[in-house]
Amino acid sequence: MTTVGIFEAKNRLSELVERAARGEEIVITRRGEQVARLVPPRTPDAVGAARALADRIRNSRSAQVLGAGASIRDMIKEGRR
Repeated sequence: MTTVGIFEAKNRLSELVERAARGEEIVITRRGEQVARLVPPRTPDAVGAARALADRIRNSRSAQVLGAGASIRDMIKEGRR
């Protein structure tokens, strides 16, 4: 855990956020008292979870049958009339 003063945190915010994203916890102090904390995200694999969700959606959509000779494009055109 790293401790930095609020003035230093303001000047180096991008660097501190990057360090927190990599897993480091950073405490920000004002006059020696803790006022804020930068912590890594709770779900370090949020991108992987989003991709898994997108895959599940794609798989569920591929199982749906539109009907004989119908396509999504045809249905969109029909809805615009």
